[in-house]
Amino acid sequence: MRRLAACLAAAAVLAALPPAAPPAPAARSGFSPALERLAAWMTGTFSSAAQAARDTSFRDVRLVIVPVWRDRSDARWFYVEQALAGREDRPYRQRVYRLMENEQGVFESAVFTLPAPERFAGRGREREPLAGLTPDSLTERRGCAVYLRRAGAAYRGGTAGRGCPSELRGAAYATSEVVIERDRMRTLDRGFDAAGAQVWGSTRGAYEFVRVRAGR
Repeated sequence: MRRLAACLAAAAVLAALPPAAPPAPAARSGFSPALERLAAWMTGTFSSAAQAARDTSFRDVRLVIVPVWRDRSDARWFYVEQALAGREDRPYRQRVYRLMENEQGVFESAVFTLPAPERFAGRGREREPLAGLTPDSLTERRGCAVYLRRAGAAYRGGTAGRGCPSELRGAAYATSEVVIERDRMRTLDRGFDAAGAQVWGSTRGAYEFVRVRAGR
């Protein structure tokens, strides 16, 4: 009887306690889920080794895309390096991308160059590769932004018209076509002269990059 009375008393005390508070919701970034998904799919280390093994007209390239300035609320920013396999500390291309959602379902990846990029070469493997640098020190490559839309299981898009200037190998303008999936992406960058003839870039289709390391 004494044990039963003690149990009943304990139950009464518990019933009188206020209900537990629900867990606090996770902090929100302010960006849409679609933009956050695209940003996550863009992040990581990618390799074209499998494609290069199948087709020797493609080179074995490493593409590293690292989030930077993670606390900014205007856009998602990335530091980007491309280098030949085995030469990751000497990238042949260094850029910064600014990813924004211009309107619902339309994403703009603007392209920027860095001041004295050699200072940052090979730092794509670091968590904060652009420490000490701010966006206002970058130079935007106007007309070279890539515009993406969701299409099935991928984001697809490219540059607009002939608006991206290029002087490489006699080119007048450059174009980029991009397909981004959960674990891979395809990119086709080409340069054309004023008459529209291709003067640089792949003539056998897009480079195929497979993620080999997740982002930090």
